[in-house]
Amino acid sequence: MSSLIDTLTSLTEEDVRHFLDRYRSLGPLPGIALTFMKSFVPPLPTLIIVGVNAAVYGLWLGFLYSWLGMIAGCMTTFLIFRRIGEHRYARKWAAKPRVQRSMVWIRRNAFGYVFLLSLFPVGPFVVINIAAALAGMPLRSFLIAILFGKAVMVMSVSMIGYDVESFIREPARLLYVVLFVLVSFIISKRIEAWFTRESAKPGTESI
Repeated sequence: MSSLIDTLTSLTEEDVRHFLDRYRSLGPLPGIALTFMKSFVPPLPTLIIVGVNAAVYGLWLGFLYSWLGMIAGCMTTFLIFRRIGEHRYARKWAAKPRVQRSMVWIRRNAFGYVFLLSLFPVGPFVVINIAAALAGMPLRSFLIAILFGKAVMVMSVSMIGYDVESFIREPARLLYVVLFVLVSFIISKRIEAWFTRESAKPGTESI
């Protein structure tokens, strides 16, 4: 098991590109599958996979395939652990005072918690999905948060991976990516504020 983890962690750009080229006849499936697996195999290098997807499939298709794979992976783990959370052993674990305090904080900040952590290309993606599921975050809130958060992250990485040489020649171009992330963050905060107001209206039910 440790050797497998080491192999996955040490995947290089050439390894990912070789995999995509080898199974190119399957269309977008290899690119989607790699990012989908990220939710189940944390050691997979997100930066390399998303960047190579953009380089192999093109900026927009590479972005789309990476984004779809990540959303599908996040939703799958979320739904699995939301179902597991209904098990009596999971409820017993969740009833512990320390866990309860964490769950209360996540419930209060669920949308921002998932969205903001989704912006980062590296991080405990699996833990984020599991925590949101066990905290009872509404499915609709989780889906909206990852749709926007992952879109910002994947597009940022795809832009660099698609034309990495130009970013090496002109490092100042990274400022455009940073600006894109900042603007997206501001917009997301407004979306979160609107979503919070809508959820607080009488008669609004969580899904």
